[in-house]
Amino acid sequence: MRRRGFFIPLFIAVLCLFGACTEEKKNTNEAVDASKSDKKVNIIATTAMIGDAVENIVGDWAEVKFLMGPGVDPHLYKATQGDLKKLQNADVIFYNGMYLEGKMEDVLERLAKKKPVQAITDNVPANKKLSLDEDGKAVTDPHIWFDVELWKSGVKTITNKLMDLYPDKRKEMSAKYDKYTAQLDELHKKVTKEIASIPEDQRVLITSHDAFGYFQQAYGMEVKALQGLSTVTEFGLKDITDLVNFISEKKIKSIFIESSVASKPMEAIVQGCKKKNHEVKIGGVLYSDAMGEYGTKEGTYLGMVEHNLRTIVNALK
Repeated sequence: MRRRGFFIPLFIAVLCLFGACTEEKKNTNEAVDASKSDKKVNIIATTAMIGDAVENIVGDWAEVKFLMGPGVDPHLYKATQGDLKKLQNADVIFYNGMYLEGKMEDVLERLAKKKPVQAITDNVPANKKLSLDEDGKAVTDPHIWFDVELWKSGVKTITNKLMDLYPDKRKEMSAKYDKYTAQLDELHKKVTKEIASIPEDQRVLITSHDAFGYFQQAYGMEVKALQGLSTVTEFGLKDITDLVNFISEKKIKSIFIESSVASKPMEAIVQGCKKKNHEVKIGGVLYSDAMGEYGTKEGTYLGMVEHNLRTIVNALK
């Protein structure tokens, strides 16, 4: 999962030129009075999901930007020079952690010596973390946003960090946090109820890569995928054959492609099932490692989860 090429040394070298690799450290957790400056606080998130969570907690006093937009695979993402400038100019940086941003985490750790940088998964309960085999090594699944309750822990980590940094905004953020987490509670109940409405023998979610483990843990669906936790991992003919056999034997109605992963492998699964005299269809596109277009309903966390839920239930019920 943590595959690094020549990009990381080059990127770190560029960081050094900007002064990020200095030996001198400053207190990156020092509280700031945001009301004493006309300039908005500049917050950078790696993914749109995290950026959306931050936007729900802060008000007009902060500007929130994210690096990875619709259709972007964070496992493969390489930061650009433009991203470097954004990170250098940020007042606060939030990222997922658990090596979701595998090609960037060394850089983020170095930036943490100069400014507040927070992994939102730092406070996920140990007994809730999923660990799976990836190329013979045990790795932690970073896709916590598929369990709405676990995503709440990430939102809480974001809120606590911002409250520590900007105590003058504590009351405002607390009210926004309460409002947003109430929406998340309702969403969690809805997902639980709707998934339970799918016939038990069809309660199987088959996707491109193994991103839905927390969904399985939280909502009682069996999950099968062609690739592992990271889209960096490769799959072969045996993986395709095994999945075709499983779908055909279980008489699964639908499988799903993901917005940030190529669709051709799953289309090959459909053809493989047809050769075994089982008709399976593509049930729709799910948002996995990226949300929809910014400004649309699917471009929010709440909207993304509701889209996925509606797509899964309609295809399998």
